[in-house]
Amino acid sequence: MFELGPLRALHAVARTGSIHAAAQALHLTNSAVSQRLTKLERDVGQVLLERHGRGVRLTDAARLLVDHAEQILSLVDTAQAALEHHRGAVTGRMSIAAFATAGRGLLPRALADLREHHPQLQLEFHELEPDVSIPLVLRGDLDLAIAQDWFNVPLELSAEVRRAGLLDDVLDLALPANHPLADRTEVDIQEVAADVWVSWPPGTICGDWLRHTLRGYGVEPRVAHAVVEYPTQLALVAAGFGIAAIPRLGRDPLPRGVTIVRVRPALRRHVYAVWRAESAHRPALAAAVDALQAAADLPVAELRPA
Repeated sequence: MFELGPLRALHAVARTGSIHAAAQALHLTNSAVSQRLTKLERDVGQVLLERHGRGVRLTDAARLLVDHAEQILSLVDTAQAALEHHRGAVTGRMSIAAFATAGRGLLPRALADLREHHPQLQLEFHELEPDVSIPLVLRGDLDLAIAQDWFNVPLELSAEVRRAGLLDDVLDLALPANHPLADRTEVDIQEVAADVWVSWPPGTICGDWLRHTLRGYGVEPRVAHAVVEYPTQLALVAAGFGIAAIPRLGRDPLPRGVTIVRVRPALRRHVYAVWRAESAHRPALAAAVDALQAAADLPVAELRPA
């Protein structure tokens, strides 16, 4: 009979492509993963991995076993959820992923709430963008993901997941203090659409959204500086290198030389929790969603710094 540990190790190697990456995903050492794979080979009586360059490659037997392993592990997770629901216990492991500003603005309060009220729950947090975290939720490698989409660019989700709304986050404009519109409290997006922008790189959710939005106003975006971190975006705005759209959720203190103004029509993103449908009855999952919704009810950043 197969043991779950070796099956999870093989599944992780198939998913990540290497023993080292599988070990990181499973929070094990490389040696521990190798030992589990060796045991699985003994149990099935067939070679499952073969050397390929500096890494490993799955044999045909391993690929066949991985297909069944996915179903087995999914059924085990479903059974665990059913048992937890039966006894009403908020226990076990809960892995949560969130994009950066939700990680700052929501997760610390939610995790503190869970730790206080459910001390037997083992919590893990990973900072990941939705395009990475949602596939991990679907594969069962994460229990819960905090995702975002935009009022004009909704995110399509698989029928295999469920979601719960947390909040609608508003974005404001960050302008250099000497910008011609810096003395205003509100500006129309068309007044600044042709400005030089500081934004996320192409291929990112936030970067692609801004470019899509500006093109909707007939303007080809002038994103001169493609920057991932919002503190760096604000530093460039303060130095006069462009303007930026900055969310209120998880907003960092504003540096000198930056003025925040409202924009109309309002730029909003929807923030919500996502989990697999088959895990919906887990008490731990319900507790995590409740904690996130409670954290989302608290005030986010004010319009202007103190």
